[in-house]
Amino acid sequence: MLILTKLFRPWWWLIISIVCVIESATDERYFPLVTEDQFLSNNKRFQQIMQGATSGDINWPDKIRNEKIDVKGEINKLNSTYVYQSLWPDLPMKLGSVTAVDFDKDGHVVLFHRADHVWTQDTFDLTNSYREIDKGPIRNNTVLALDRQTGKLVYEWGKDLFYMPHGLSIDQEDNVWVTDVALHQVFKFGARGGFPNKPLMTLGTAFIPGVGDNKFCKPTAVAVLKNGDFFVADGYCNARIVKYSKKGEKILSWGQNSFAGSSYDVAPPNYFAIPHALTLVPDRELICTADRENGRVQCFFWGNGTFHSQYHSLLIGDRLFSLAYTPIQGGQLLIVNGPTAEFGTHPEHYNEIRGYVLDMKSKKILSKFGPNDLQFSNPHDIAVTSNGLEVYVAEINPMRLHKFLHKSVVKTTSLSAAKPNVSPIGSDFKYEISKESLLNSRADNITKILTISPAPSSESTASYHRPGGTAILVVSLMLSFAFLTFAMALLVARRRKRGNNATVSIGQPSELVYRKLVASTQNICDDCP
Repeated sequence: MLILTKLFRPWWWLIISIVCVIESATDERYFPLVTEDQFLSNNKRFQQIMQGATSGDINWPDKIRNEKIDVKGEINKLNSTYVYQSLWPDLPMKLGSVTAVDFDKDGHVVLFHRADHVWTQDTFDLTNSYREIDKGPIRNNTVLALDRQTGKLVYEWGKDLFYMPHGLSIDQEDNVWVTDVALHQVFKFGARGGFPNKPLMTLGTAFIPGVGDNKFCKPTAVAVLKNGDFFVADGYCNARIVKYSKKGEKILSWGQNSFAGSSYDVAPPNYFAIPHALTLVPDRELICTADRENGRVQCFFWGNGTFHSQYHSLLIGDRLFSLAYTPIQGGQLLIVNGPTAEFGTHPEHYNEIRGYVLDMKSKKILSKFGPNDLQFSNPHDIAVTSNGLEVYVAEINPMRLHKFLHKSVVKTTSLSAAKPNVSPIGSDFKYEISKESLLNSRADNITKILTISPAPSSESTASYHRPGGTAILVVSLMLSFAFLTFAMALLVARRRKRGNNATVSIGQPSELVYRKLVASTQNICDDCP
């Protein structure tokens, strides 16, 4: 028993040391974890949502949640369609809250983040005016473009321009559209921000919330049609969608602000509780929005704004943050939900924060996905390729951008063989962007969609992904255990040999060795937080 105790003493120190090293390496990449509405009190959050409401009495359904299902059980039945790429991206800098993601014309993944600016309970007053103007704009570049394969930084811009970034989308001409909820403005920039990063178009009055043809109150997102007309989700306060011409002239608007206090199976159309994100469905000529606090998707005909359909599932829950469309298999919506709200909902209802794939024809949830098949914490935006092979999720807590690959193009390999972007001998599989398809995708104006296609391949195609941190930890512990077992066996053998040759007892010679092993493992974690 004494020998076993001494054997496992350095073993436990080694486990603790490895965990410390991994945690310290992970945590220092990001700013402190703060979500945009984490600190808002119930009363303030409610008033911010209701600010600017113009609706009268709403004919809400009499019954709430007629359908009763085992939500947890149904979610467990769903397959995971996408494989998490845990070592992507590879960035040299810290990210702030990542609020939006899209693809540029060259196929790069473009994100929008807040750097060191955070949304706290003191950021806005009860009239939705920004309180921290004196801090100045964000001094870091807020728009970063990453290589889809390596995750390395390709270009960046957007310093000294924004105060509280929110939405970003890139149109078929590579123009970049962004919204800033602190400025209450919508901006159009040229490709890669243009030169010298001056907007081609600005809508709204800086720091002045309002309602009207050219005023906004915390606008959330933009979607652009092929002809240049565009939609703005005037989200947090006015709860409306506004359509503009290519020149920035208002064409029409629709939607009224409402908060029912509950998430209904079928809520009335045209009412919004924060239209938080937009996506286009070109093959149906629809504009769809994530009706966040109503936990649903609403779709409208983009020509005249009339209601088409809505999508809600008890599996998704009461809050739905963002959505993206891919035309595969008759049309699918990829959705990210969010944590249960603090008020007006039913916290007793089971909720899992994940990505979900929704079939537009049947309105059923087909599958789920998340980092390492686990849940997100607070995802904020999502982008998907038109063939559904790649998915990117922007998250504000933790502050990072996630990448997923469809399981059909990912082959799980052993730890020694797992290498990114490498084709095995005897296979000519490669994964590349089709330039022609990319241009066609932009011509069809699939917002937040980039067309990619696999190159011609042999009968067997394969793609590899890097091993996750858990796999590396398990293998490291197994190797360490094998080494310590071998060392212990060697020490016992030496002790027996010395005992046979010696005439005088000299005590336990291995005790000093154990103490040295323990001391050496303790030194591994000297710099751990």
